[in-house]
Amino acid sequence: MYIAISGNIGSGKSTLTQMLAERYGLRPVYEPYAENPYLEDFYRDMRQYSFHSQVYFLSRRLEQHLGMVTGARYVIQDRTVFEDANIFARNLYESGQMGERDWQTYRGLYEGVLPALRVPDLLIHIDASLPTLRRRIALRGREYEQGISDAYLGGLNRLYDEWVRTFDACPVVRLDGDALDFVHQPQAFEWVCGRVQAHGFGLPLLR
Repeated sequence: MYIAISGNIGSGKSTLTQMLAERYGLRPVYEPYAENPYLEDFYRDMRQYSFHSQVYFLSRRLEQHLGMVTGARYVIQDRTVFEDANIFARNLYESGQMGERDWQTYRGLYEGVLPALRVPDLLIHIDASLPTLRRRIALRGREYEQGISDAYLGGLNRLYDEWVRTFDACPVVRLDGDALDFVHQPQAFEWVCGRVQAHGFGLPLLR
C-alpha cells in the first residue's frame, strides 16, 4: 500500500500525511525541504539557483523513493518525485526561471530513473486557492516562504491541475482544500478517510 499526497506549497500535505499515517499505520515519508542548502538562495534569486535547488530535491527524492518507498509494504509520501519534475521544475522552465540547457539536463536525469520508480496505489491531491495557500504559508511562519509571488503559486496550481487531470497511473482522490478543514473538523477528516476506504484501503489493511 503506497499512498501519495500531492498539492501546492501550504496546501496541507504534510499534516494530512501525518494524520493518515497515524490512522492507517503507514510509514510516513516527508518532503526534505529543510535539508535543501539552496532553498533560501532559491527564493531570493530563482533564476540563478533554480537548477541547483531542483537537482538537489531530485537527488534526495530519488534517495527517499528507492530507499524508503519502493521496498515498503505500507507507506505514505508527502509529495513525490513525479511532482518535482512535472510541476516544480517545469514551472521554473516555463516561467523563464530555468534555462533550456538546464531544463534538458534535468529532464534527462529524471527520465533516466523513471522506469525504476514505484508508482502510488492511490494519489490524494489537495486543491487550494491562492488565499488559502497564503493564509497557511503565513501561519507556518517560514521566513523564506513569505516572499513567494502569487504568479509562482498560481503557475504551480495551473500545472497541478493539468497533471492531476491526466494522471492515470492509479486512482486519484481530489480534495477541496478551501472547504475541507481536516485539521480542525473531525468530520472533514472522516470524509477523507471514507474516500480512502472507498478505494479498498482501510482497517484492516486490504492491500
